[in-house]
This record gives sequence, structure tokens and C-alpha cells, in this order.
Amino acid sequence: MMEDRFLIWRFKRGSQDALRRIYEKYRLDLLKLAISLAGDVHAAEDVVQDVFVGFAQTGSRIQPAGDLRKYLVTCVANRIRNRRRDQGRHETAGIDEAEWIVSAAKRPEQWAILNEELRSLSEAMAQIPYEQREAIGLYMEGDLTFRQIAEIQNASINTVQGRYRYGMTKLRTLLNGELNHEAGA
Repeated sequence: MMEDRFLIWRFKRGSQDALRRIYEKYRLDLLKLAISLAGDVHAAEDVVQDVFVGFAQTGSRIQPAGDLRKYLVTCVANRIRNRRRDQGRHETAGIDEAEWIVSAAKRPEQWAILNEELRSLSEAMAQIPYEQREAIGLYMEGDLTFRQIAEIQNASINTVQGRYRYGMTKLRTLLNGELNHEAGA
């Protein structure tokens, strides 16, 4: 957090290196979150790019006392919600297109396992309602509290906790069903 304050301070004084460091520090986390919420790698990339362009344009107004990561996570969630509203249709998750995100795998068999896990998770996430998917993504990937998610979703904390709980239950059921199906094959 102290590093973020220093980076914001430097960025406000015109340091392009500080902006690059902020981008490098948060890009992958924001991209993973955007993919889980948008369900489309290309749309997620666009959203993250838009968030950083907006940050670069208005970053001089950012207060260094806040949590930069949570600010950027909120920007991603809001941008995706706006895109969904503008498109007027429910999109399905497509995390399976994000194979390159797990490129840290050291051996081909690790790559294959991670790719299969992402595919399974993607298919399961696509089957739960968007509000539940958003609550799960913001809590797990965005590291936001239920109170913060409630503010973003304009809902009560109890509603957000219920969305999270029901979404996780549905995911467990879907993923366990797939595991049981594979074990019987």
C-alpha cells in the first residue's frame, strides 16, 4: 500500500515509469477478474485497457490515501456492468480462452491440467446468474469485502452474502457433478 501511494505520488508528478509500474503490478489480477465477470477474453482485455486509459487520463485526481487495487477492481466491475447494460444481453463465461494467463506452469502436463481446470470453471461459472458470478469474482479475485461489493451492486450486505453463498453452492454442485461424471467414465 505504501508502494502504491509512492507510485501515485510519482505519477501525479508526470512519471510515466510510475504508470507503467502500476499497470504491470495490477494488469493480470484485473484481467483475471474481468474474464470471470465478462466471460470473454477480448472484452476483458478491452475493459482492463479502458480502465488503465481512464486512470492515466484522470489519475491526477486519485487520492494516495486510498487502496489503489480496490479502486481499480471497482473500476473494472463498473465498466463491465456498464458494458452488459449497454449490450442488453446476458453473456456467458469464456475463461477457457484465457489459457495464456496460466503460462507460469513449468511443464506441459501442468499446463494441460491448469487449462482443463480453467475450462471446467468457465463452464460452471457460465451456468450461474451474473449477480452471483460478480459477487464471487469481486470477493475472490477482487479481494473486496461484502460491504464493498454491496456498494458496487447497490444491494444489502445480506443480499450479497446470499448471492455469494448460492453461487458457490451452485459451483460446487456443478464441479462435483463433472468430477463424478469423469470418475464414472
